[in-house]
Amino acid sequence: MAKNWKEMNSGEKLEARFEKWLSPEGLDFKSLEAKSSYQRKIIRFRDAVQLDKTPDRVPIFPFYTFLPADIYGVTNEQVMYDPEKLASTWMRYLEDYRPDYYLSPALVSTGQALDALDYKLYKWPGHGVPPTSPYQCVEKEYMKEDEYDALIEDPSGFWTTRYLPRICGALDGLKFLGSAVENCELPLLAPMLIPYGLPEVQSALKALMKAGNAALSWVQHIGAFEKEAQERGFVNGAGGVAKAPFDVLGDTLRGTQGMMIDMYRHPEKIVKAQERLVPILIKMGIKASEMSGNPIVFMPLHKGADGFMSDEQFKKFYWPFLKEVVMGLIEEGCLPLLFAEGGYNTRLEYLKEIPRGRSIWLFDRTDMCKAKEIVGDTICMAGNVPASLLVTGTAREVEGYCKELIDTIGKNGGFIMSSGTSLDEARPESLRAMIEVTREYGVYK
Repeated sequence: MAKNWKEMNSGEKLEARFEKWLSPEGLDFKSLEAKSSYQRKIIRFRDAVQLDKTPDRVPIFPFYTFLPADIYGVTNEQVMYDPEKLASTWMRYLEDYRPDYYLSPALVSTGQALDALDYKLYKWPGHGVPPTSPYQCVEKEYMKEDEYDALIEDPSGFWTTRYLPRICGALDGLKFLGSAVENCELPLLAPMLIPYGLPEVQSALKALMKAGNAALSWVQHIGAFEKEAQERGFVNGAGGVAKAPFDVLGDTLRGTQGMMIDMYRHPEKIVKAQERLVPILIKMGIKASEMSGNPIVFMPLHKGADGFMSDEQFKKFYWPFLKEVVMGLIEEGCLPLLFAEGGYNTRLEYLKEIPRGRSIWLFDRTDMCKAKEIVGDTICMAGNVPASLLVTGTAREVEGYCKELIDTIGKNGGFIMSSGTSLDEARPESLRAMIEVTREYGVYK
């Protein structure tokens, strides 16, 4: 008799998610070869990650954001405002370069929605930065120093009535809203509805509707792309997204400067806020993974890198709560893919606390040989072909770098070839060299 989900352990849940990923519902593969290719790539990924088996060869997973646009001479602004152009350009990249795994064009947001909301947290191509430039975060204290308690008490309410009005000029009216929970008796309904009669609130709701229409059109193109890509045998390398709790506070709420000060002035508030965010972030990753049928949950790590904070601060503020999110995802059968931006050379010992074969760490500037020595028998490593090499180096230089990675880090498996960071540009011949040398040289015999 088959076990139900609650009766399964985390390993059994992971296998169930892999089986669902291998045999997705609703796909009509273009050919038997497309289906076989799709399934081989997932098995190759599974064998590399779980460490118990050596895959047929090193998996190939270039990380990128606007890279396909750069390759084909399309501006970043164009793909943000033309979802058909976005989908066709990303599909052309897949057909031309044929990596094992791709990143969804969903990472490129819809410019129309950002316009409708008067979004202020980022500058984006053609809006604050040149049409060919990538995003640029605009750091400010979008959460004030004395607002930790409001966030801890009601994260959703804080986001709706304080945070969104500050990062979206068109949503300023949301600051007048109260708590919907207060509508618990008939006489309380009318008072709760009063703010929705205000012109400022109605203007915000209209802006949300306009942005929602743009997002709906955008996601229809994204959905069609995903179905077409997978039916052709390509595999999406990430099914969901989550974040480190510290980065939620530091990236988008308090800002870098605010968080650096708060670690000294309000250490207990940082801890309590992260405790409140942990279950929310776990659910965030699981929900997207279940919707996509893909167990991989992508987690970009920003402020835990070497040099941002001391080891004592990392041990107190960053690692415990990141680990809780990672373990929560693992417990539900997901595979966290952690993008360790910058260097993690002083953090490697902590990674041994993660269960063996249950996570992928994509390293940017971490010493790969040191990482292999310390955690190579615990985690699957990915990376770390430098973006600078792919932008300025020759194909031969890229081949040499990749062969060295395969010979040292890829020995006995547990390694995925990838760029060290998310690419917005690269020389086509250098990118092709990274993919082709891995396909030919990275075979396990």
